[in-house]
Amino acid sequence: MKNSLFILFLLAFTSTYAQQDSTQVYKKRVLETTEVDFLSTYYSQDGNNASVTGGIGTEELSDVTGTIVVSIPLNDDDVLTVDAGISAYTSASSSNGDPFDKSNSLSPWIASSGASGSDTWTSINADYSHSSDDRNTIWNADVSFAAEYDYVSAGFGGGLTKLFNEKNTTLGISGKVYIDTWNPIYPTELKSFEEVNGNFNQGFFSGVTIIDQNGTPTTAWNPTNYSSIKDKGRNSYSLSLSVSQILNKNAQFSFFVDIVRQEGWLANPLQRVYFGDVANYYIGNASSIPNYTSPTNTDVFMLADDIERLPSSRTKIPFGIRFNYYLNEIFTVRTYYRYYFDDWGIKSNTASIELPIKVSQKFTLYPSFRYYDQTEADYFAPFDQHLSTEQYYTSDYDLSKFNATQIGFGISYTDIFTKAHIWKFGLKSIDLKYNNYKRNTGLSANFIGVGFKFLQD
Repeated sequence: MKNSLFILFLLAFTSTYAQQDSTQVYKKRVLETTEVDFLSTYYSQDGNNASVTGGIGTEELSDVTGTIVVSIPLNDDDVLTVDAGISAYTSASSSNGDPFDKSNSLSPWIASSGASGSDTWTSINADYSHSSDDRNTIWNADVSFAAEYDYVSAGFGGGLTKLFNEKNTTLGISGKVYIDTWNPIYPTELKSFEEVNGNFNQGFFSGVTIIDQNGTPTTAWNPTNYSSIKDKGRNSYSLSLSVSQILNKNAQFSFFVDIVRQEGWLANPLQRVYFGDVANYYIGNASSIPNYTSPTNTDVFMLADDIERLPSSRTKIPFGIRFNYYLNEIFTVRTYYRYYFDDWGIKSNTASIELPIKVSQKFTLYPSFRYYDQTEADYFAPFDQHLSTEQYYTSDYDLSKFNATQIGFGISYTDIFTKAHIWKFGLKSIDLKYNNYKRNTGLSANFIGVGFKFLQD
């Protein structure tokens, strides 16, 4: 859950890297030989609006991922594709689920040594596709599984693609279902308070001094809104429709629309919320309280009022267009626009342009630019500005109003003759990509991805 922005970068890189040649117009094997893709990525980010600490604090995160994708032709018409990935990340913000596990510092601005500060995310997906003899009908079915320290996801789905008008028109429909389960991790102070039923002489609170806004020791802290979650499931259902049309030998246009429905526990139980209409309580150095929201605070931490709470359902509808134009043997223009809205109040626009430049028979450059903006969710408020009387609340800045830009650059090497070999596999292509992402809220991120495609001799 912490690396959702990283996953967006990874999906964009994988999508660019995995583009295939146009559908063949004569009967031949859908896939001539086994293909193996190796993808490796590095992602890092930083910012000052950590949701785990209620909308302030470090958002520092780094992630290294390795993925292997194997596509195997089972016969002339059928292909099995299996991809597996593993991601190791460290997150300063997530580590502050237990900010009290620090040897020298106590602050939302400094990473803890808590168990939630690092983890490994693993995933595996399998897809089976079948093409008709005339290659005008393709259907597929897929299953997937992913897990990290507080979340497990299983999915399945399928789709149907039809080609018409001498393969100049393509219609597609697909559906996916994800059955997910939380293994909830809570902020330490809230979980401990529930475990000892508010008795400050037991458990975590034994020997711990709680202070109020004035630095006076007290036992008045009482997070009455808090209770641990009972519904630990989250189900997602999606339906996707697309149409693509080759307009002429130089231009292609496509339109897509998705309908996504989510049900269950849609909030993150590790993310704190603070109420502006109740008193604040702390553990740490009383003299640092006036400086709490500054990164210079190193030795005091505010006790949470509750965890993030959001509606148990959400409907999301994005739709958009792509338009690609082949200018000449050197330049191609790829454009994309998407509009999104949901029933939580978020509306967003995404626009991007990529300009592949073929500098030689083997090398292509990929400069790109992406712009994004969104409105804030109905349930968002910054640090310490929610009211305890509200039903739903979050200080996750992914649900805030913001705009963002992303500048990217890639380079691709292709050898259609696969002269370089490793064992029985010839090297078909190498792709390298870099993206720099910035939000006007202060979050910034960098992404580097490299991919190698091999074909079996």
